[in-house]
Amino acid sequence: MSYGLTIRPDGANDFVSLGALIHRLDPGVIPFRKATECQIHVSGGEFNCAANLADCFGLNTGVVSAMSEYPIGDLIAERVKAMGVRAYYKRFKHNGVNGPNMAAVYSDRGLGVRAPIVFYNRSNEAAALLKAGDFDWNHIFAGGTRWFHSGGIFAALSATTSDVIIEGMKAAKNQGATVSFDLNYRAKLWSLWGGESKAAEVINRIVENVDVLVGNEEDLQLGLGIPGPEVEAKSKLDPSVFFGMIDSVTKRHPQIKVVATTLREVHSTNRHTWSAVAWMNGKTYAAPNCELDVYDRIGGGDGFAAGLFYGMLTGESPEECVKLGWGHGALLTTFPGDTTMATVDQVKAFAKGGSARIQR
Repeated sequence: MSYGLTIRPDGANDFVSLGALIHRLDPGVIPFRKATECQIHVSGGEFNCAANLADCFGLNTGVVSAMSEYPIGDLIAERVKAMGVRAYYKRFKHNGVNGPNMAAVYSDRGLGVRAPIVFYNRSNEAAALLKAGDFDWNHIFAGGTRWFHSGGIFAALSATTSDVIIEGMKAAKNQGATVSFDLNYRAKLWSLWGGESKAAEVINRIVENVDVLVGNEEDLQLGLGIPGPEVEAKSKLDPSVFFGMIDSVTKRHPQIKVVATTLREVHSTNRHTWSAVAWMNGKTYAAPNCELDVYDRIGGGDGFAAGLFYGMLTGESPEECVKLGWGHGALLTTFPGDTTMATVDQVKAFAKGGSARIQR
């Protein structure tokens, strides 16, 4: 297919991701300051893609991460297994008091004019302790891996996590894997140790090894330190600013063949207009616009990335890849939690222009 990439046709793992595993505490529409109970969702930007590709799309996937040995770690490990994802852990003993911990993300769901609020407790996080040399990549990639993925959230956790990403990417490249990276720029995380300038320095070093980049124009500007173009977007659904930055991205990183992102106009917390676009090997592609009634918006972007990657791994046309990502991301916002509850048939029906009519 015309992505400009040679995607390995087989391997013991279709997809392996590297990143932090977290648990998200969700009190629903009640703000945390008034909450009396909450649901627990297992998540992680990088893990979500592996979970979505295994559970919805039926691929063989794995996650490389840190695991702290205490009940929260057990809870997370059980959910990883339940989603059908093979785990490769660097294990840490929890001391029963202050860690190392599995990070907690707190996020209410908001409602109407009240936006969701997200904050973290990543104190003494096990994943932030990961460093180059912690994983046996030959063992992880034994039998071949077709696709390797990581992201900007993991890169932002400490001064050593980017070295793990680069080490994993180089090992993946050596055995023929396609490499992707989701910029996922989070100002709160980078502000702890250097802010935008540090982020650009670290992420540009990582992106030298990347074939497929996921991120919107803000991610490209803040994560890569690329100035925005002169053109101004007419709306959040106007891809002209995003496409206007591609030349700057590929001039700096000419090996990149695909850059993709979601487009979202937020009318209220529960009503969004949703689309997606991609630049693939010199050509641009766009999904339709659709109106979303949002139940839980967290994870929609990872849902898009998983559908896009699935399309590319299965040799779909570039247009179809974007639509599969768009369709899966849209469906993911209708479920509680950060990972998929959709079936591949639902995604394909939606991508073909399906509707919410009852399926009998």
